Amino acid sequence: MSSIKLSEAQVGRKYLIVKIEGEGLVKRRILDMGLTPGTEITVVKVAPLGDPIEIMIKGFPISIRKGEASSVIVREVSEGVGL
Repeated sequence: MSSIKLSEAQVGRKYLIVKIEGEGLVKRRILDMGLTPGTEITVVKVAPLGDPIEIMIKGFPISIRKGEASSVIVREVSEGVGL
């Protein structure tokens, strides 16, 4: 399966964080929110204009700006994987 940016992810699908691109404060903020490689997330909803994006991570809802989400590389989790 190919990797995409979180900002391109579809609502209702589960994804695995592959890596965080970038550097500095933006990358630190993303990591501090718990978006770390190997973590599974679900895209809950996207605001009408695409910003922000609401995700569910470790049972908690988090909103992330589209610009920040473009730094998060994910791949879709297939059903049945990880059981």
